[in-house]
Amino acid sequence: MSRKNKISLSEEELVLALRNREKIAVEALYDMYSSSLYGVISRIIIDTPTAEDVLQETFIKIWNSFSGYSADKGRLFTWMVNIARNLSIDKLRSKDFKNHNKNQDIENNVIAIDEQRNTVYKPELMGIKDLVQTLKPEQKAILDLVYFKGYTHVEAADELGIPLGTIKTRLRMAIIELRKYFN
Repeated sequence: MSRKNKISLSEEELVLALRNREKIAVEALYDMYSSSLYGVISRIIIDTPTAEDVLQETFIKIWNSFSGYSADKGRLFTWMVNIARNLSIDKLRSKDFKNHNKNQDIENNVIAIDEQRNTVYKPELMGIKDLVQTLKPEQKAILDLVYFKGYTHVEAADELGIPLGTIKTRLRMAIIELRKYFN
């Protein structure tokens, strides 16, 4: 949910509001710096949900430890970036984060690898769709629903209005026909 009017304060006004622990300070802090801090965090932590959690932790730490900020030592933004960076690095080094990454489901790892390598399943580039066109229309319709649209056998039977056994038989015959091209 995004608000129409984002709050923007000068650095001095923001520092004063944070020192006085005013509600507007938290809102302005988020509106003014959330995207920049998230950018810093997401360069260190690739996993989006974890990066979002670290962003939240960053704002909590800024709020709770603001008494330690000194304008004499540097700008507010620099201080906040250092907090975000340090929390991100701490998260990467944490035992929980390392264990979580080691214990991912195989399905999630395949998706992550595909995303990292920019792998996309496009049957039309493999020529599979062209081969499917050589099948009988009833086989082609079932293959299209089950393999290209992700229907289950039961859903395909409901969609086409034919018995489940017929779906399975036609699907098997279509696969046997397609195997001829690969053997």
